[in-house]
Amino acid sequence: MGMRRSNFINYIIYILPLLILAGCGKEQTLRGVFKNQTPHEKYAAKLRDAKLHETALGQQWLQEAQEALQDSITVTLPFKETGYFAADKPRALGYRIEGQRGQRLIVNLELKAREQLDVFLDLFEAGGGNATHVAAADSSTATLSYEVRNDQQHILRVQPELLRSGQYTLTIQSEPTLAFPVADKSSRNIASIWGDPRDAGVRRHEGIDVFARRGAPAIAATAGVVSRVSTTPRGGKVIWLTDPARRQSLYYAHLDSQLVQTGQRVQAGDTIGLIGNTGNAKGTGPHLHFGIYRYGQGATNPYPYVHQSASKLQPVQLDTALLGNWVRVAAKSGNVRLQPSTKSAVYQELPRHTPLLVTGGTANWYRVLLPTGAEAYIASSITEPATRPVRQEQLTAATDLLEDAHPAAAAMQQLSAGASIAILGRYNNYAFVRDASGQLGWINSVDEVSVR
Repeated sequence: MGMRRSNFINYIIYILPLLILAGCGKEQTLRGVFKNQTPHEKYAAKLRDAKLHETALGQQWLQEAQEALQDSITVTLPFKETGYFAADKPRALGYRIEGQRGQRLIVNLELKAREQLDVFLDLFEAGGGNATHVAAADSSTATLSYEVRNDQQHILRVQPELLRSGQYTLTIQSEPTLAFPVADKSSRNIASIWGDPRDAGVRRHEGIDVFARRGAPAIAATAGVVSRVSTTPRGGKVIWLTDPARRQSLYYAHLDSQLVQTGQRVQAGDTIGLIGNTGNAKGTGPHLHFGIYRYGQGATNPYPYVHQSASKLQPVQLDTALLGNWVRVAAKSGNVRLQPSTKSAVYQELPRHTPLLVTGGTANWYRVLLPTGAEAYIASSITEPATRPVRQEQLTAATDLLEDAHPAAAAMQQLSAGASIAILGRYNNYAFVRDASGQLGWINSVDEVSVR
């Protein structure tokens, strides 16, 4: 007989660190290769060096890493999710995020585990069919921070090491990379935005207008050097401030007063001028025209650089005792969705008593694994713990207890005829059951031939 799955996993748990450490013995020869590798790539290289990529678990771990980039879920920031990584199921999570140039994406990871658990964070630009890696971190730092370079979707991949379990809480937020350019004001005080028509539609607005009282401080949005202080017919009294770290210049126009000189170094928050309506802004209320010009590329939208979102981070409202455990649809039917929102597309409508494995949750939505193996979200209000039996039955014939609700699923054990089982749910032609020893699994119950 072959080795039982549980014994095999225990064996691998024992031998895996030894194999990886053996692989690390070649670190001297691989140091050049590892020099520019991410923590995820280093770990994958150690798996390959220890020949673990040839095992089923190793292959699944590598495959999960690739599939997370294709099967990522779209989330709206700020986003917070708590979930569970099971030791016996290699897994990687993918989150798709709309990124705008000028934003800083901040990812924080908190872990609760009995043993040390390494989790790898990798951020990619989702460019068509190919994803470009742009940032990485692991659970030793627990934080990933990245300034978005291009207006496009980004994918965050979160993947734990093999054969370690633990609870995670992931938070993804965005913040502006620059300070707001008018003291005591915010993006709520912007009255004219990027692209608004100017001169009867002849040109477009290359900036934002922030209205404030005359004489209000205009502040340096970042540390830099004042490159020009001048007066022009259109901008009136203007100041140009270099932002060398981002290879761009900041433009302040329609000032009432300029309080800096060319060549002067300033820090973020320093007052550099006072708000007015000089230049072609005469006849309008006092305001600051604020623009950003990228070196060699021209004007870019300043709004994402200074906008602080008013959206609040929603707390996770789920029973953490259910993480890694089963719930079932309690309503007559329940919709599972692609995103944790009633506005999201419905992935599938499930009948009552369909079992679902809880892998995580955000706000009042469970992230669940369907019997098909797909992941989706379901409102917690239409579920119940799959603990109390729907009914008790006795088997009429010897029946295999299966790992999954699938014809090709492996049998964990054989239940004898007459055995008592608790039916906890159903999916298609399969019943989700608990045997007398407490073991959970699936039985094929076509036409009720297995139960009476």
